[in-house]
Amino acid sequence: MDTTYSTPSPAPQAASTSEAGVIRPGRAPGRAGNSVFTALSYGAGVIIMGLLALVTAFLVYRALPALTASAQDLEGVSFMRGRDLWGYVAPLVFGTLLSSLLALAVAVPLSIGVALFISHFAPRRLAQGLGYLVDLLAAVPSVVFGLWGFLWLMPLLDPFYTWLSQGPLGFVPLFSGYTAPAKNIMTASLVLAVMILPIITATVREVFLQTPTLHQEASLALGATRYEMIRQAVLPYARSGIVSASMLGLGRALGETMAVLMIMSPGMTTSLHLLQAGRHQTIAANIAAQFREAFGLSVDVLIATGLVLFIITFVVNSLARWVVARRGAVYGA
Repeated sequence: MDTTYSTPSPAPQAASTSEAGVIRPGRAPGRAGNSVFTALSYGAGVIIMGLLALVTAFLVYRALPALTASAQDLEGVSFMRGRDLWGYVAPLVFGTLLSSLLALAVAVPLSIGVALFISHFAPRRLAQGLGYLVDLLAAVPSVVFGLWGFLWLMPLLDPFYTWLSQGPLGFVPLFSGYTAPAKNIMTASLVLAVMILPIITATVREVFLQTPTLHQEASLALGATRYEMIRQAVLPYARSGIVSASMLGLGRALGETMAVLMIMSPGMTTSLHLLQAGRHQTIAANIAAQFREAFGLSVDVLIATGLVLFIITFVVNSLARWVVARRGAVYGA
């Protein structure tokens, strides 16, 4: 018995090979837009780098007369009070770093707590409202924070500082010798902590939200509570992000001027007495306070202190970028 096998006929093509199968030469769609976008992005980066180089060159050029001036020339600068340049800059650097680190010590734990509540505990509507409210703090001018600290926070802290200085911790040099009003570095640091709270909270919140869902679900599937899941899955993933956010907040606190100038009573010492007024001063606030009456070599001295602040801020931001890059290399972010 013969069996006949028939081959299926090919499906009809929509168009002939000569019409549909040939790729006609021509410019790819969107090629011009991509070129324009690439040029604009590259140009923006070059402009930013150029501006940074110009600012650096200006600071170095204007600071050179102060850096090369003799001791006799610097004696004519009234606000230096007989100090040499580095003896004048050292207390300012100490006050700048001390106030910024104190603000960081207060703001980072609070920012982590707020970010965790928004990302993992609060209902969605409440989380959105709190996120907008925290971001709104970044739009408040520093002068408003200075007025808030001077008119509301200082009277509120005065009884607490008095109890702290005369109470059980009065023997500790950090809290001894307080006299009203509370125009000291501790009050200024608390105001700085509120000012850097939005940038740290926003960055840490985004890092928490990027934690892989599988990591969190795996921790919960193994019987972990929500607190244990956060400790085991969320915080280790966000560790480098928290560090980079803290560095960004530190850079913000280092350059703050008006709030510190309005609150802290200036002084030129390297004392660790946090509650005593007239002990500390920051570089930015000192420039704002002295620049109006400065002339000649005095202006060069203030610009030299600004160069030191620029170098400190650049180092902090570079360290933050290194942490972010390291996090991307580790987690593929």
